[in-house]
Amino acid sequence: MGARTAAREAALQMLYAAELGQHSIETLLKDFWREFPGDAEGRSYADSAVRGVLADRAKLDERLISASANWRLERMTPVARNVLRLGTWELLTHPEIPRAVIIDESVEVAKRYGGTESGSFVNGVLDRIADACGRVNEPRKGAPRAAAAAADVPVEGEATAGVAAEGLAAEGLAAEGSSADIGAAELVGQAFDDDEDDDEFTRGDA
Repeated sequence: MGARTAAREAALQMLYAAELGQHSIETLLKDFWREFPGDAEGRSYADSAVRGVLADRAKLDERLISASANWRLERMTPVARNVLRLGTWELLTHPEIPRAVIIDESVEVAKRYGGTESGSFVNGVLDRIADACGRVNEPRKGAPRAAAAAADVPVEGEATAGVAAEGLAAEGLAAEGSSADIGAAELVGQAFDDDEDDDEFTRGDA
C-alpha cells in the first residue's frame, strides 16, 4: 500500500473517531499514532487532512448536502460521511492530485470499510462535487505512471498490497446503528478510551 493510500485510511479512522468523542484535535492525532505508528510521509498527509477536514467541516458538509439529493447527513453512514468529507477536502485543496485519482481512492476506501453500496454512493456524490468546484477530468494519456506517482497510487495493472484495516471493522458498516457499526466504533475509540485516567489526557472540542 502506498504512503498516500495508507494516509487516507488513517485519516478516515481519525475522522470516524472524532465523531464519537470530544477529544481535541492534537490529542486525537497523538493517541492515534501512538497506537498505530505510520511512516513519516503518510503521517504528515493524514494529519493535514484531519486538521483540514475538522477545521472546514461545516463548509464541506454544505457541499455534501448540495450534492447528495434526498440524503441528509445524518442518514449517511459514518464511513460514507467521512470519506465524502475527506474526498471533498482533497478536491478543493489538492489540485495537483488528479480528480479521477481522488475519486477512485475515495471509492475504494468506502467499499473497503462500508461495502459496495457505500462505494457507489461516494462515487456519485464526489463526481457532482468535483463538477461543482471546477475540477475537470485531467487527461492521463501518455503519463499514467507519472500521475500515479504524484498521487502515490498504483498504476493500472500493477499488483497492490493487502490492506490492514486496524481501527475499523472491515465490514458491516453499511447500516448505521447496527451492532457491527457499534463494534467498529469501539475499536476506533480504543486507542483513546484506554488513556482516560492518564494525567496527560485532555478533553476538548474535536
